[in-house]
Amino acid sequence: MTMIAGYAQQHVNFENYAGLWKGQAAQNNAFEIAVTIKDLGSSKASLILANEKELFRKEFTLKDTLNVPLGNKLYFEGIVDEDTSKINGFIKLGIDFYPIQLQKKGESYKGILNLSANHYLQSKSHYLEIRKVYNSVEGYGAYPLLGTYWVNDLEIHNNQISFEDYKTGMMFQGELQQDQIILSVLLNEVELSKIRYQKTDAKEKGFLIHIEDGWKYAKNKLLLPKLENDIDENQLKGIESVLVTKDGKIHYENYFGGTNTSTTNDLRSAGKSIGSAIIGLAIDDGIITGTQEKVYEYIPQSYQYTKDEEKSKITIEHLLTMSSGIGVYEDYYQETDDWLKTVLEPKLKYNAGEHTNYMSADPFLLSVNLSERLSYPLEFYMHQKLFALLGIHNYILNTDHKGNPYFAGGIYMRPRDMLKFGQLYLNKGVWNGKRILSEQWIHDSFKKHTKLENTSKKNAYGYFWWHETYTVNEKSISTIEARGNGGQYISIIPELNAVIVVTTENYNKRGSGRQTEKIIEKYILPKMIK
Repeated sequence: MTMIAGYAQQHVNFENYAGLWKGQAAQNNAFEIAVTIKDLGSSKASLILANEKELFRKEFTLKDTLNVPLGNKLYFEGIVDEDTSKINGFIKLGIDFYPIQLQKKGESYKGILNLSANHYLQSKSHYLEIRKVYNSVEGYGAYPLLGTYWVNDLEIHNNQISFEDYKTGMMFQGELQQDQIILSVLLNEVELSKIRYQKTDAKEKGFLIHIEDGWKYAKNKLLLPKLENDIDENQLKGIESVLVTKDGKIHYENYFGGTNTSTTNDLRSAGKSIGSAIIGLAIDDGIITGTQEKVYEYIPQSYQYTKDEEKSKITIEHLLTMSSGIGVYEDYYQETDDWLKTVLEPKLKYNAGEHTNYMSADPFLLSVNLSERLSYPLEFYMHQKLFALLGIHNYILNTDHKGNPYFAGGIYMRPRDMLKFGQLYLNKGVWNGKRILSEQWIHDSFKKHTKLENTSKKNAYGYFWWHETYTVNEKSISTIEARGNGGQYISIIPELNAVIVVTTENYNKRGSGRQTEKIIEKYILPKMIK
């Protein structure tokens, strides 16, 4: 995984293009792709993807689980319901899974692949930022393009520019003109749309879109004018959403920086807490007998050679509390061809249970472990047991090097859906009167099992949940939080029966987490405990 791959520049001073650009797609809803399956069960069943034109068509034969390759880095997998009324599935694009449900209509099954779930392909306005980053070459611009920090094969020749989005494999190519940038967006070399970008000074204001998703609003809403002013004045930087619930209703909801109700955010490591929930569900279902199970019992057979006396002692709980003793970090193993081999081959840095160090290898091993136990793909289990029950359908799952969901982070979700997840835990495993997770799992997850030794505050830590204490008017307020790079927070406050969600665009920016904590402590909590 690289931030910036090889590139060449000739005759163009790319520094002249530094700044923010706002674009508009040539077609409305260009990134909402109609997915149709025709003649299911026949020898000439076909899968079709189309927007205003047909993009892909593939014939296939029905098996127990549909798995239809559509090209490089693009395929569909699905399971037909017992009554054949629908197909629940996923489109895999690059390293991301997009959930999709196809409903039976006549002799066909139809659904919509919503590529605008990508943060940088929103249906209204598309933003392109060109700026230098720490690892750029002297005199060159560096490119968090279209909201993604993972750009491959960037090339600039004369006024032509092209690059690939690492995560999805989507290609972007076009022209750098004097007063605009024109980019074609391609999926497997098929053009979806063109976007024309004009230079702009700032992103438009965020806005609310009414959606029916199970949430209700409080009559007496929380007013946060100081927060809104400081975001507008850029005293608080890169904030995209702030939402607050109390007593199960939304008391505050606002979006900033051109985002809206439907915008998804990359949770980064806040997704670890969702991975923890999936492990809890597997324990509730008896798939895992308990947290004291040894991890190597369900490590793939081809990797069992890495087991030694000390590694054999690693338990599910050691992984959930970041105390496995493994010393291989994400920025290293993700650069290799075989993540699991890279994580498991070295000897342990510490004996299991002796030290706690925040890292991503432990949740990664949990997703591998659970995948080995299931008779069908893990992404279907996650959707059936958690997301569908919470009414969450507009999300993206990041995957590991083998194409399995990656519990260490990278889930894209809407802030309102992040709120649902927090509310589920605040309600001790219940959402809208329906039990999803056991109360025992919530209790065990929130225990202060250990302390994170390699973090500045040495926070107490549960099963992928951070503990924090805020001070408001000399009063201490305890929270349990899911936290992700850039300051993506789901903060649960049992004392106030409240949940706070903050999302930002501040990925990989130093101090971004502290800014989110400042928002919670200095702007929100004082208004809640007058």
